[in-house]
Amino acid sequence: MAIELLNLSNPSEISEGILYWIELASLLIEVLAVTIIVFFVIFGTVIFITRSIRKELQMDERFTRYKHTLGRALLLGLEILVAADVVRTVALEATLESVAVLGLLVVIRTFLGWSLVVEIEGHWPWQPRNPE
Repeated sequence: MAIELLNLSNPSEISEGILYWIELASLLIEVLAVTIIVFFVIFGTVIFITRSIRKELQMDERFTRYKHTLGRALLLGLEILVAADVVRTVALEATLESVAVLGLLVVIRTFLGWSLVVEIEGHWPWQPRNPE
């Protein structure tokens, strides 16, 4: 089997190769984000069910911890998805329309992230934390 190498004298072939690797990197970043979310949903659910069967904590505390685990996983996944979108948009589709769509996605994901932080911490970011 012959392996074809890039012809370094052909700029078109080099740019196609670079774009291919950037697209692949963006896809791998997205897969990482989804994998993290799915893993922690399964992990958090197993822990929640295990604690429920063993009656380790009060139901409210079990649910709060479960909700926090899921919220943190979603936050991390959203951040990584934003990174994948930035890589894809800046490197592959640098048009005014794609940058506008990226901006809208970042705003939506930032709002979702902020909502998750409020849900996890129980207060707005500008409010002082209540000592427990």
